[in-house]
Amino acid sequence: MELKQMRQFLAVAEERNFTRAAERLHMAQPPLTRQIRALEDELGTALFLRMPRGAELTEAGAALLEEAPNLLALAQRARERTQLAGQGRSGRLDVGVFGSGVLEVIPRLLARFHALRPGVRIVLHSQTKDEQIDALRERRIAVGFNRLVPPASDLVIETVLRESVVVALPRRHNLAKRKRLTLADLAGEPIILYLSQPLPGMAQRVAAAFAHEGVPLHVEQEVEGVLTAMALVAGGFGLCLAAAASTSLRLPGVVYRPLDSDALRDLELACLYRRGDASPVLAAFLDVVHEFAQQQDGPSLRRPRRGRALATGGR
Repeated sequence: MELKQMRQFLAVAEERNFTRAAERLHMAQPPLTRQIRALEDELGTALFLRMPRGAELTEAGAALLEEAPNLLALAQRARERTQLAGQGRSGRLDVGVFGSGVLEVIPRLLARFHALRPGVRIVLHSQTKDEQIDALRERRIAVGFNRLVPPASDLVIETVLRESVVVALPRRHNLAKRKRLTLADLAGEPIILYLSQPLPGMAQRVAAAFAHEGVPLHVEQEVEGVLTAMALVAGGFGLCLAAAASTSLRLPGVVYRPLDSDALRDLELACLYRRGDASPVLAAFLDVVHEFAQQQDGPSLRRPRRGRALATGGR
């Protein structure tokens, strides 16, 4: 049975007349009659009793009449859902996120996308950098956000935002009296670092900066997440160097001071996704990301050409 035949059958069943049904369908009566007979032949039963003044449904026709509207409605729903998916207005977007990235920028990007495409289900996956890269290649996520992402031929890596680096320290610490800090100010201070991962990240970046400036680094604790790090700072275990987004945590007893260091001036938040991915949902989300990046300062935050990385960065 074809959808066209169902619409024709429904018209005849509702009009109880082939001539009126043909007029309603904007077609001649003979082709309509042939289509109904073809449908009856396919089903192996008569659907109408031809009367001098019209047509009456047979018992089989009455049974089909109960199902025809549902079939047409289901077909229309499938059509609409297919069109929405093709336009990136429905479906699912799996996003890889990490630590401090979920504190500021990423929620804003997701909220903006959700407002524009409420029919798309957003699923977040908390993953390390190497886990995100593996998940992208295995198509378990569509896009990820991280820092210091190494170049890869099969991935596009775009800078979304450059964040300044701050020092989190206990409110009663002597250094809290200063408006800005340098790495030299942190010599000998207990430092809380993010746990080293298989791929270079924040821990290696901090260690390299201390070494570059000739400042001894005393690592007190290594932790996995920004919340744990700031909780330890609040408890007086040490100081922590972090992205400015961390200041949104506002934990009691923790203050933040800008860091002056050429070796650790800022951190790039990067968006990464599979090169050549033609997903309409991903394309719609990247439009939101690119619009946000274009609003940031600096020429390197402009939208890249299709298929080329804007810049490498992130954690």
